[in-house]
Amino acid sequence: MKIRLGYVSHAISLWDASPAKTLTFTRYQQLSAREREEKLLEVTRLNLQHTLRMLYYNLAHEIELYRFSSSIVPLATHPEVRWDFTTPFLKEWQEIGDLVKRHHLRVSFHPNQFTLFTSPKKTITENAVIDMTYHYQMFEAMGIADQGLINIHIGGAYGDKAAAVSRFYENLTTLPGHIKKVMTLENDDKTYTAEETLTVCVKEGIPLVFDYHHHMANLSEAPLEELLPRIFETWSAVDVIPKVHISSPKNEKEFRSHADFVDPEFIMPFVNLLREYGQDVDFMIEAKAKDQAALKLVEDLSKLRGFKRISGASLEIK
Repeated sequence: MKIRLGYVSHAISLWDASPAKTLTFTRYQQLSAREREEKLLEVTRLNLQHTLRMLYYNLAHEIELYRFSSSIVPLATHPEVRWDFTTPFLKEWQEIGDLVKRHHLRVSFHPNQFTLFTSPKKTITENAVIDMTYHYQMFEAMGIADQGLINIHIGGAYGDKAAAVSRFYENLTTLPGHIKKVMTLENDDKTYTAEETLTVCVKEGIPLVFDYHHHMANLSEAPLEELLPRIFETWSAVDVIPKVHISSPKNEKEFRSHADFVDPEFIMPFVNLLREYGQDVDFMIEAKAKDQAALKLVEDLSKLRGFKRISGASLEIK
């Protein structure tokens, strides 16, 4: 079996390369009309340039998985700003997409926790659709709308989990079908377990991105040995290798917080379970040290018996 590793958004090994430079709405309001346009273009251009730097860094290190920053475009979804962020940067978006396609990179987005479909407030659902559309439009601009995935959580329980899940099904009907097609769901560390998320995924035909750290913080009733084959099956409809989020606790007291690096000892029970199935998987590393954590985990695991490093960021396990 094979495991590929990737990281989230920002290669901290690179100097001043954040792809999420910001422009606050407060600052935006202080500018003249011309200055507003110039600042939006300036920050977006810089974030696109930094995204390209990240991709070239990934290629140099044979990192095939990457999660784009959701903050590439400042104020893209703000109701008083929403602007055309694709037309001025057709060349830049296309260059990013061409790199992804040419090198067969696996890319995704992960909108923030406010992008959810369980709220009883109509405006929250409307904003969720707007945010999902924004992420999809970035994929469209790159020319990879058919291969990028957008991952979210189910959302809150609002004191009644059954009612919230029912609202999820109802509210999700407002999401355009072509965007739902590239959507995935992830189990969370407090509310919806992997088992509960799996039920929703099966009903809606949505792949489940399994988060092992979240699972350990919010255990399902069913054992993981029973859930994993069913989780992997949710990926069959999109014909993509299952993706798993990997991190480890900061410490015992702050169990839900992510450590800087991944503790191999914490994830080994899960890795050994994967070995039993012989299932190829992709690991998205969510540790604070980002690219450094991903590369260190490859190095750490490659020292174990039966683990062979076959590229900068992938392993073969026997």
